[in-house]
Amino acid sequence: MLTKRIIACLDVRAGRVVKGIQFTDLRDAGDPAELAHAHAASGADEIVLLDISATHEQRATLLDTVSRTARQLFIPFTVGGGIRTLDEAAAVFAAGADKISINSSALADSTLITRIAERFGSQAVVVAIDAKRSGNSWAAFTHGGRKPAGRDAIEWAREAESYGAGEILLTSMDRDGTGIGFDCDLTRAVAQAVRIPVIASGGAGGAGHFVEVFRDGAADAALAASIFHYGYSRLADLKAELNSQDIPVRWPC
Repeated sequence: MLTKRIIACLDVRAGRVVKGIQFTDLRDAGDPAELAHAHAASGADEIVLLDISATHEQRATLLDTVSRTARQLFIPFTVGGGIRTLDEAAAVFAAGADKISINSSALADSTLITRIAERFGSQAVVVAIDAKRSGNSWAAFTHGGRKPAGRDAIEWAREAESYGAGEILLTSMDRDGTGIGFDCDLTRAVAQAVRIPVIASGGAGGAGHFVEVFRDGAADAALAASIFHYGYSRLADLKAELNSQDIPVRWPC
């Protein structure tokens, strides 16, 4: 089994990290650069920063926030939110990102995935999918979960891979911020549909949930925010528990 990654997520609005439940009721969690540094020092394998209001506000990513955060890191750094063109992607890379994450813009123009991949490599292109259960399937949403995309999430994941995506960042809108566990059914369905790594997101509440999503959800990586920001779970303790459950992680942290 390949080594599993633990990723700390920073949802940023107006230059501050925030966290809510099911994409609403946001509360302040701190400064992005300070939190990124703390999570990296505690053993996070990667950091993801998402400018969650950029697309809705029809503006570009806050590059100053990206640059300030990147200077604190020595691990892979992914940035998403408001990246609508190849030039905007290039500016985010220039500000210090190792990868970019695109969601709404990729659904609007799938060839953007290809253009970024051709210039910077597929490994640098993460397609984020915000998915919500709809009967026996899952629907994809855009604009920070505000608008239905009219696309099946599983089919969209396959298409994103075909256009050159190197990873899928899959968020369960139903589980986001709830702490009741990842949606293993959703994660497994996407992981079985594509050949690229799938990052599970939404619902982490404890070490057991990470064990479940790696074993039952077939995730390659798992992302969390609240449990790290507010001190509910230490990354070192989480990795120790995963190691004890024979889940391979980067060790020691």
